[in-house]
Amino acid sequence: MTDTATTSALTDDEAAVFRQRCIDFMESRPEQRGAPTPEQSRQFHADAAAAGLGAGVPYPAEYGGAGLTLAHDKIWREVKDSFPVMEADFVISHGMCLPMVNDHGTHEQKLRFLPDLISGTTLWCQMFSEPGAGSDVASLQTKAELDGDQWVINGQKVWTTLAHVSDYGLAVARNDPDQVKHAGLSMFILDMKAPGVEIRPIHQIDGGSHFNEVFFTDLHVPKDWLLGELNTGWKLATAMLMYERVAIGAGGGGGVNTPMFDLLCKYATSSGALDNPVVRDELMQVYSMETTKSLIAMRTRAEMKAGKTPGPGGSLGKLYGSVISWKMRDIALGIAGVGSIAWDDDNPYGGSEQSLTLRSFAAGIAGGTDEIQRNIIGDRVLGLPREPAVDRGVPFRDLKVGTQA
Repeated sequence: MTDTATTSALTDDEAAVFRQRCIDFMESRPEQRGAPTPEQSRQFHADAAAAGLGAGVPYPAEYGGAGLTLAHDKIWREVKDSFPVMEADFVISHGMCLPMVNDHGTHEQKLRFLPDLISGTTLWCQMFSEPGAGSDVASLQTKAELDGDQWVINGQKVWTTLAHVSDYGLAVARNDPDQVKHAGLSMFILDMKAPGVEIRPIHQIDGGSHFNEVFFTDLHVPKDWLLGELNTGWKLATAMLMYERVAIGAGGGGGVNTPMFDLLCKYATSSGALDNPVVRDELMQVYSMETTKSLIAMRTRAEMKAGKTPGPGGSLGKLYGSVISWKMRDIALGIAGVGSIAWDDDNPYGGSEQSLTLRSFAAGIAGGTDEIQRNIIGDRVLGLPREPAVDRGVPFRDLKVGTQA
């Protein structure tokens, strides 16, 4: 982000002028009904970038950003979040890949990739998990071997969100199996349309195919598409996961947001269940939980505004979001019965609320499982003793993980 992002504060007048600028832009947009299509979302980000707003507000102008501060970015998020959501498929692109390329990319990489990333011209995905490396991502087996001025990558990733529509991706691969499993890893920028990349969508219970399997067969990657330093892949993966947990658990620009409570109230009102005191008590529990989550998110955003890279505290919001999703699903089933997970063709909502209920199962997995979040919070937030590690100091090639005998 810009150098001024961590030091500049806005006067009340400056903040008011910029806020009105954001409001004017959002009000000038065509009225949005329902979820935006990918094309509508791309156009929104392109128009926002052209207006000096959008995802690039706190990023340097030479890389396609607006060159403003994190205080400006906070105002933009607050205003944007009071209008229909236009992020659609760009949470990973802008919430995770954008800050990673900005924080760890070379000047040449930033010049090449950031302008299109910010404007939504390109869509990015992240590739960590593998069939034998889910919660234990450091056990990944995808190989990266240097051949002259090219990296040759072979392996498989799984549960890659939006890989089938992405232009580029960030992937972690093992370049040195003689080191311990958390070392010998590096992060690479990959062209998702290049020869050697095969993408197979995974069909989900809600009828969508947002997740994918990705196979690499002799994929050639330019040597200078290594992100960060060689053998720092685990450090970068950890940083990216912190950004992901902030994007999931501290989304929005600020203030208290209660989307699950609002949805459940809609269910309860339409069904008449709102008159039930037990239902009202459950709804207030969700309201209290979402309010608490919002306060955690505000604290996380304040730390980022102060120039701090997201830390393990981001796991608090992420975990709490998962707990809320589980609570929401149980209450929805109690209020609407099977109507909360299934619908008829003549449903006026087109199944959107039911799809949200079905997708809530992913909340405890995406961005790191609930169990992993609790380990992180216990270890790195509360300072509790770490669990024993039987693979400490053992070269990766000697471990019995994944498909290794």
